[in-house]
Amino acid sequence: MMNAVLKEIPADFRATLRAHALTLERMPAEILQVNVGKRCNLACHHCHVDAGPLRTENMDTRTAERLIELLADAPHIATLDLTGGAPELNANFRHLVQAGRALGREVIDRCNLTVLFEPGQEDTAEFLAAHRVHVIASLPCYSRENVERQRGKGVFDGSIRALQKLNALGYAREPGLILDLVYNPVGPTLPPEAGRLEARYKAELGTLFGIEFNRLLVMTNLPISRFLHALVRDGCYEEYMTLLVQSFNPSTVANLMCRNTLSVSWDGRLYDCDFNQMLELPMAGAPTVWDIGSLETFAHQPVATGRHCFGCTAGHGSSCGGTLA
Repeated sequence: MMNAVLKEIPADFRATLRAHALTLERMPAEILQVNVGKRCNLACHHCHVDAGPLRTENMDTRTAERLIELLADAPHIATLDLTGGAPELNANFRHLVQAGRALGREVIDRCNLTVLFEPGQEDTAEFLAAHRVHVIASLPCYSRENVERQRGKGVFDGSIRALQKLNALGYAREPGLILDLVYNPVGPTLPPEAGRLEARYKAELGTLFGIEFNRLLVMTNLPISRFLHALVRDGCYEEYMTLLVQSFNPSTVANLMCRNTLSVSWDGRLYDCDFNQMLELPMAGAPTVWDIGSLETFAHQPVATGRHCFGCTAGHGSSCGGTLA
């Protein structure tokens, strides 16, 4: 995709869309992605949330109840996607899970795995299995060295133990207990093709640790937050942005997550996607959950964009659900 035509496209995302005769507007939302807070037991180098143990931003009960109320009146939204930080550390996490499942929605927990061994989380894995929660777990590599480069010493062993515990509860082995893993490149490169990498993950984790999982979701590191700081520090920012711009793939645009996902911050503000949320790039009018009567309000509105959007459209594409093309 690094052909001469793409090299001439300016590093402006809207201009790039126009150059390909493309538009980007929202469809009716199908996924409600809720960031319940920035508190996390880890502080990973690639974290686009800047999450960590010292962060105090956390969704309160009033906001959680408002989200449940809005979700109950939005039957077109099939999935409640809970993220953080470590979402399990929020006091309202289990209530949101139970409410979402009671409404008949799929519930996703974006889990860093090691949180399952934190004080007070001893029965979290069992809770997730009992409520048939879809677990999407971050494991940036199947090798100890690469995982600990991104996430810190000791994280690999904790992650393996957590995966083994989830398998023992039936995850990836019984119908309805879905366990997906997430891969991010360690450095400023595009991820490899998902199918081949998934096969390698399954072979390595299965042979060495007896671990099973359903799918590998491959994601590109977006140039925001900690990863952006690392790019600037290492003098790689312009080179990485050039790679993303020159790797623009127009076939990814139709499947971008900002088209069917509504992102909610810990304090109830609404965004087109989780990445816009971290950049505080709001939807038109900067709405909150208190300003709207329905989650259907935003269909057919244009999406707020910036240079970071090239990360989602580079190569095979990237979203919270993996590759796009």
